[in-house]
Amino acid sequence: MEIDFEGINVIGFDADDTLWVNETYFRDTEDKFANLLEKYETKNKIDQELFRTEIKNLDLYGYGIKGFMLSMIECALELSNNQISSKTIGALLELGKEMITQPVELLDGVEDVLKSLKDKYRLIVLTKGDLLDQERKLERSGLSQYFHHVEVLSDKKEKNYSDLLEYLQIKPSEFLMIGNSLKSDVLPLVQIGARAVHVPFHTTWQHEEVTGVVENKGYTTMSSLVDILKHV
Repeated sequence: MEIDFEGINVIGFDADDTLWVNETYFRDTEDKFANLLEKYETKNKIDQELFRTEIKNLDLYGYGIKGFMLSMIECALELSNNQISSKTIGALLELGKEMITQPVELLDGVEDVLKSLKDKYRLIVLTKGDLLDQERKLERSGLSQYFHHVEVLSDKKEKNYSDLLEYLQIKPSEFLMIGNSLKSDVLPLVQIGARAVHVPFHTTWQHEEVTGVVENKGYTTMSSLVDILKHV
């Protein structure tokens, strides 16, 4: 569905898998985790149990790599009936550290888009995850100069967005959000009267998937972030 871009003054960007690659590293680490635990269960079972553990722990740890590391260790203990070796636990910690220190890989066209928009709009980053990790990635990305404000949210639900826009004195009708997740970056914004652009990434965490029929009102889907320059 095409949307009206008139009256937009502020554009918000999701970070992970919108500005730079993120989910690919989680999928790769899940495969390595399954390999380390292969003597205890099948890969399919290991994947299911790790996801179950992550979801159970979201309220405790929130989103991000550190919570994922803790969930891997907990899952490994459960699947092995507490028989997992200290060496394997050390290997799991190293997997997490590798993710944290991974070089930031910008998605195609990101910096060109930000350069084109920065003098016409107020640009902000709205992401969720671990504060230190997200600040580190933004710094390493070289993109900080383009943004007026950066916010790392504990979650991305309607109230999170409403409270932030009110704090930043941004009217929802003047705000456009761009992100890869329908669940987190698009639908909550539409519900509070803002507009959104969905730019899908090639892989999506199961928790971010939307099931059922979604009414395509208040947002549009683009195949690449660069496509936004045709409209704003």
